[in-house]
Amino acid sequence: MLKESTIAGWPARIAPDRDTAVRALWRGVYEQPWGQVSPSIYETGRLVALAPWLRGHDERLRFLARTARPAGGWGRGNAYGLVPTLSAVDATLAALRRGEAVPPGLTSAVDRGLATLIETLRGPLDLPDTPAIEVIVPALVASVNAHLDGPSPDRAGGWFDRPGRPGPLPVPPDLPDVAGALRYRTGLPAKALHALEVLDAPAALLRALSPIAPGCVGASPAATAAWLAAHEPRRRGAEAVRYLEALADQYGGPVPSVVPIATFEIAWVAAWLIEGGVAVPQYFRVLLDAALGPSGASGGPGLPPDADTTSVVLAVLSRVGDEPDLDCLLAYDGGGHFRTWAGERTASVTTNAHVLDALGGRLARRPALAVRYGAARRRVAAWLCGQQRDDGSWTDKWHASPFYATACCALALSRFGGTAARPAVARSVRWLLDAQAADGSWGCWRATAEETAYALHVLAGRRHTVRDRSVAHAVARGRAWLLARPIGEEPALWHDKDLYRPDAVVRAAVLSALRATRRTEIRAGVPTARRLSTLECTQGTAR
Repeated sequence: MLKESTIAGWPARIAPDRDTAVRALWRGVYEQPWGQVSPSIYETGRLVALAPWLRGHDERLRFLARTARPAGGWGRGNAYGLVPTLSAVDATLAALRRGEAVPPGLTSAVDRGLATLIETLRGPLDLPDTPAIEVIVPALVASVNAHLDGPSPDRAGGWFDRPGRPGPLPVPPDLPDVAGALRYRTGLPAKALHALEVLDAPAALLRALSPIAPGCVGASPAATAAWLAAHEPRRRGAEAVRYLEALADQYGGPVPSVVPIATFEIAWVAAWLIEGGVAVPQYFRVLLDAALGPSGASGGPGLPPDADTTSVVLAVLSRVGDEPDLDCLLAYDGGGHFRTWAGERTASVTTNAHVLDALGGRLARRPALAVRYGAARRRVAAWLCGQQRDDGSWTDKWHASPFYATACCALALSRFGGTAARPAVARSVRWLLDAQAADGSWGCWRATAEETAYALHVLAGRRHTVRDRSVAHAVARGRAWLLARPIGEEPALWHDKDLYRPDAVVRAAVLSALRATRRTEIRAGVPTARRLSTLECTQGTAR
């Protein structure tokens, strides 16, 4: 049997015995209760700038040095690179001003990063819809320019005195004017705590906050570091320091973007595995049930309850035979669609797809509840159909890939959208068929196991009305691509302050897709499932 990697619980190749792989997945969720999330350039940069005294500081600087793009900047080489590049540049300038010796190559990376930022910020800006981006960008532009415009420090190694260095950064002309509204003076709403590090909040207000177990503020290392920075060294919270240093130890210096996220991880892992017919262990069912309160469930400690997590938890509990009370979800009903939380800036189709799953799943078991929830289910289904793009796909603010949003919407509509939703589901199937690459994979930027799994879940579903050889052919090719491909490090596609990858969730989607497509039969010159199993054995991959 192939050995599994110990990094984030992701196997070097899908294990031959999928039952073993599923057990290993659940074991990883149990053993890492804070969640399995990829390291973040943005959050790591904020720790370098705000908490240089924290254990692992040198390793964080080396992480910034090795993750710089040769062409300039950090993160992806598109609009998603703006936030991580701003954070890495600002962090390095802060270290230089403190007189620190930065790793070789980091100063030249800052030069390239500044040049990239200047070009990007001249606009027009086409920013991704990531959390707090409209506040992060102006706050970090101002911080970088303060470093560049300030007097030269005595111990900066001459970088600030060098003639012809890049800067200052142009102030973005077309950002929404919301930063002023976030200058909190008397209180901080729970959802704002996740971006505490860029809010213009008085030190007294920061000191009045208290971390939530296991020591975090806003489920964010950066927000927790900002809270610590507002305290004198002798009064810094020991629990918050332990939280940050535990993360630094786990990741070797850098830190992830949003953690802990236990409820989110368990709920999404369970939801995807159920799609492949995998049972949810009773232990995790109990945890999901306990996560529900009067306002629903939150992704983890320090995050406010939200309709997305609440609906996935409710849908999972319904699908495993429980009878959860859906009333906690009704507070998020905005009329035409459900809001992820009160006052959200842009609506989420995946949140509403999950709401449809929660409502539809409960009504399927208890039709008498249609008097209370039936109208909301119909409204959400109609709203989702209305959000579909002309090509048949959906996009969403919680994920960079349309394949995730399309899978969430198409699966929910095929189950609970009724006859009115069938044309929308059929259009999504046709879009997926057109979007498949020649090698059988799917991906918005490049082929990924994650996005291929999402496409396969839709195409292998039994409820959609497209029944022709092209669908079966696409499923077989996609499954074969997953089986033959050694799993490397999947790209980060999920939206937080910068892109992140929830490793256990992605792995669950892939394992479940392999199960869901296991019995696919092909009659168009492609091997059947029985003949594919021979190929799988000879390549040493999953069956």
